[in-house]
Amino acid sequence: MSNPLTAGMELGRKAPPVALVVFGASGDLTSRKLLPALAALSRRRQLTDAFAVVGVARSDMDDLAFRKLAAEAVPDADPEWEELVKGFRYVQGDYGHPDTFEALHAVLDEVDESRGTNGNRVFYLATVPEQFGVVAAALDKHGLARLAPGHFGRLVIEKPFGHDPQSAAALDATIHSAFDEDSIYRIDHYLGKETVQNVLALRFANAIFEPVWNRQYVDHIQVTVAESLGVGHRGGFYETAGALRDIVQNHVMQVLGITLMEPPATVDAQGIRDEKVKLLKAIEIMDEDQVVTSSVRGQYDAGWVEGEPVIGYRQEEGVAPDSTTDTYVAMRLAVDNWRWAGVPIFIRTGKRLPKRVTEVAMSFEKVPHLPFASALTRDLEANSLVVRIQPDEGVTVGFGAKVPGSEFRIRTVSMDFAYGAAFIEESPDAYERLLLDAMVGDPTLFIRSDEVEQSWKVVAPVLSAWEAGDVPVSRYEAGSWGPRQADRLIEAGGRRWRRP
Repeated sequence: MSNPLTAGMELGRKAPPVALVVFGASGDLTSRKLLPALAALSRRRQLTDAFAVVGVARSDMDDLAFRKLAAEAVPDADPEWEELVKGFRYVQGDYGHPDTFEALHAVLDEVDESRGTNGNRVFYLATVPEQFGVVAAALDKHGLARLAPGHFGRLVIEKPFGHDPQSAAALDATIHSAFDEDSIYRIDHYLGKETVQNVLALRFANAIFEPVWNRQYVDHIQVTVAESLGVGHRGGFYETAGALRDIVQNHVMQVLGITLMEPPATVDAQGIRDEKVKLLKAIEIMDEDQVVTSSVRGQYDAGWVEGEPVIGYRQEEGVAPDSTTDTYVAMRLAVDNWRWAGVPIFIRTGKRLPKRVTEVAMSFEKVPHLPFASALTRDLEANSLVVRIQPDEGVTVGFGAKVPGSEFRIRTVSMDFAYGAAFIEESPDAYERLLLDAMVGDPTLFIRSDEVEQSWKVVAPVLSAWEAGDVPVSRYEAGSWGPRQADRLIEAGGRRWRRP
């Protein structure tokens, strides 16, 4: 099996003959992410002629209408993509109705004959989460899940994987009744980002970083996932989710796993995912008192973002006027293992913050003794290493340097690495990488069942305490960096949040 972390997106790495079946084909995710990603793979010559997309949705369309949708989703497509689109097919019907899957079965047989897809299937669930189990069970019932030897059938599932630990376990049982674990690809697009994967290269390909990647040198770690946008037209969905479920349970936990895990014995799917699970199991599960003192839930009010006035969350479409849904989360976590014992991990995520930025910042211990007068070092901060995941992908190292002049004055400066400036190669979009991995059959950058289970265990006590009202909802003005309570959370230990 090709390993994507060593093989990358190199020339010659191509999808095998396969039919990609997209449930929810008429939805926003398909048009905005999946079809452009497939077009990019086609442009890179990483799709063969023995490839087809079969869309399934309830929308009233036929093959020609679906091909038109695919063409409009990629207006600057090359001739190869246009030729591939001519073979796209569409099945209209309800996700739970037998007629839909009988029609799908027939279309897939036709695609095997006309496009040479060889009976191989990747089923992509781009539907609402309530349909995940319904579709998986129907695929199994109609003989589409477990294929004959020599052919593969894989299931790609978008987040969220469950609403709480109980629903996640129930969904897992339903999915496993239809597909084996090694055929289930739980997607988190953060793992497809080049910068997240670069953490592995930063740590394990460089002698200067890994020796200080531990409690002896690191004072604390901050993970920030900030968005300047509000909920927009997704207010109805957000009322059932909130930032804790939408971001922390999946994206943040996966980033923590990659950043803090032990070196894997092998850089492959099992080695990396085993170490991520070990790290997640080492995160201390909070009790009720800890949730009260170590978590903040917030919700944005009206304010100004990027020079424009914006409404508060409770005024958004589909949001209850007395909603207590969290649009901001701040937490202090602890990792109980040899490497990270005693190092506080601060995470925060929120909507309607000043800017869109995702980063992991490692702040190091101060030097044991400064032989300079305090007046000469007042602008000197602790050394730091910041991995910028989006939008300006790169790595920044903060260190002390002498300011030019007659005085020996020292302040913090930055040494910056930017992906866009360092490489002429175009970084693939996360969905390009993950779609190709699913078709090739490499699960390294996908989430395993026990990772999902452990992530829910970490956030479950927080959800429970919040729903019981133990932690009140703090208000924050749109365009600010969150509620004042979040500042108090980190300042209690003499630290402060970074301002990206």
